[in-house]
Amino acid sequence: MYDKKKMDYSLYLVTDRALSLGRSNLVVIKAAVEGGATLVQLREKEATTREFYQEGLKIRAYLKAKNIPLIINDRIDIALALDAEGVHLGQADMPIDLARKILGPKKIIGASAFTLKEAKIAEKLGADYLGLSPIFVTETKPELIQQIGIEGIPLLKEGVQIPVVGIGSISESNAYEAVKAGLDGVAVVSAICSREDPRAAAAAIKKEVLRAKRS
Repeated sequence: MYDKKKMDYSLYLVTDRALSLGRSNLVVIKAAVEGGATLVQLREKEATTREFYQEGLKIRAYLKAKNIPLIINDRIDIALALDAEGVHLGQADMPIDLARKILGPKKIIGASAFTLKEAKIAEKLGADYLGLSPIFVTETKPELIQQIGIEGIPLLKEGVQIPVVGIGSISESNAYEAVKAGLDGVAVVSAICSREDPRAAAAAIKKEVLRAKRS
């Protein structure tokens, strides 16, 4: 069992096969981990339950060997079947307190939050970390038209005690200022998955995250 207290949220890869230039999730994940990814979320919105599980098996095996936590998007059943380290839940997914009853105290539960109110509720219900979205407007979530922005990070961060990760059009060009504003890490989709060299892209983002943390 992964120790939740040792979680490193610095560079959080969120997979998206549709954005991965024809490459498999595993190919992108391996490259990102080599580049410095510290956490991976497997997101499979279109897959059947069996496809999701089978996809997760090989990814789970690779990440476990690397001691990198695997988080499953939305699907508590898949997380349990794979014995993944945890799940990430959106506002329309299973309530956090119910998920905690099913998963137990040692699994990691992340929650998406768009406002300070949502962030505080998620923390109260037992979330281990928050995914603030979107820091910047992003094509992967076109329904989210209002961004938090760099200026909105401190208020949300100061309102909770648990780690906070930002997602939404974050890349090597803005990771430094996002972490400098208070984030514990950045969650990245297209800025790694859609790059010709995911390893180099991950390394560039990680460099900016660590530079911000040092300063």
